[in-house]
Amino acid sequence: MDTATLNPLTEADIVGAVQAQAAESVALLKRLVAEPSLLGQETSAQVLMAGEFAALGLEVREFEIDENKLHGHPGYSPSIVSYQGRRNVVGLHRPAGPVRGRSLILNGHIDVVPVGAERLWSHPPFEPHIERRADGDRLYGRGAADMKAGIVAYTMALRALQRLGCEPAAPVTLQSVIEEECTGNGALACLLEGYTADAAVIPEPGQDVLSAQLGVMWVTLDVYGVPVHAAVAHTGIGAIEFAQHLVAELRRLEAKWNEPARRHSMYCGHEHPINFNLGRIEGGEWSSSVSTHCRVDLRLGFYPGRTPAEVRAEVEALIRAAHAAHPQRDSVTVEVSYHGFQAEGLVVDLQQPAMLALMQAHADITGRPCATRASTATTDVRFFHLYGHIPCTCYGPAGERIHGIDEWVSLPSLHEVTAVLALFIARWCGVNRRAA
Repeated sequence: MDTATLNPLTEADIVGAVQAQAAESVALLKRLVAEPSLLGQETSAQVLMAGEFAALGLEVREFEIDENKLHGHPGYSPSIVSYQGRRNVVGLHRPAGPVRGRSLILNGHIDVVPVGAERLWSHPPFEPHIERRADGDRLYGRGAADMKAGIVAYTMALRALQRLGCEPAAPVTLQSVIEEECTGNGALACLLEGYTADAAVIPEPGQDVLSAQLGVMWVTLDVYGVPVHAAVAHTGIGAIEFAQHLVAELRRLEAKWNEPARRHSMYCGHEHPINFNLGRIEGGEWSSSVSTHCRVDLRLGFYPGRTPAEVRAEVEALIRAAHAAHPQRDSVTVEVSYHGFQAEGLVVDLQQPAMLALMQAHADITGRPCATRASTATTDVRFFHLYGHIPCTCYGPAGERIHGIDEWVSLPSLHEVTAVLALFIARWCGVNRRAA
């Protein structure tokens, strides 16, 4: 085989290759969105990705998460669904020619969040449809933006290089992981399996480069009150009402952390960086009975530089104080537990060579400077950045309404990001001539 090094690919070469496979990219995205890869139901979508990785000529590896390996790691979050039968899918490229460049991981999560009230969707959430628009076509469906378009972008970026007769001149690892939306343990499992590289990119939605992200914690409050007949409701203690009291006290802490003087420097200009979201509440047994039990699930954001242990201590101290200050405290039991995210925040050094190369590739393909963004969410970047010591950021197709109704992704942005990633791979990894 001719393993001669190719001249650097031009932006026009890459844009042309991406345009030539645009319909193929959209078709793959539609197939992925049609797979309802909700928590615990990722198998069919992962089978699809294993086939795509194999079609690229990659060595495909699949493995279940061994939670015993994750326990005790500072990045571990308590799981909420069994890992039995749920697999990560990894595709490995090893250059046939000389290894010259720097290695790369391209990571994406296959899981999607629940659709909510399906009656509110304009079309069924797992039946992808395209809306033709003067400002760029959109593809709608749950997971279209978050983040199946990103997985398509990195898959088709590698395919575009192959279309040009090239292969990366350094190892490239494609990862399709489970459970990013509640723990991140899929990405952590990949790290603990030994997958590493000189840099990593996660094409999460947003065609800008991630500069920081908040920590995120899921907290559960279980409140047990004093039930009585509704005819004498004033003599009982409703667990639902007491839970509302505790949530109101947590709102005061949320407001405190949002005060300008208490903000992290990366979030000084943000409208409202810290959010304590009341995501789910279950309580009561009967309309004519004062509620015995109420369970509240919350998602708390917190600034980089704080550990989950510190946040748990502050939250628990507040709950104890709120409970102690209530006049009916002696008859009410409150339990605090943690399931799901226990995720640290972070700040990305955008002066690292990989970050500069990615932003330059964006500018060269789009003709626009690359914006940066301090996110009020969390992503799997934390595993690479905090624990793998791998420079990493997010950069992916633009979309809207993620976790909401009628989620959509911009198809022009999908194709632009695909071209940017292809150019970045070519520059970061180098390219060799590929066998016919």
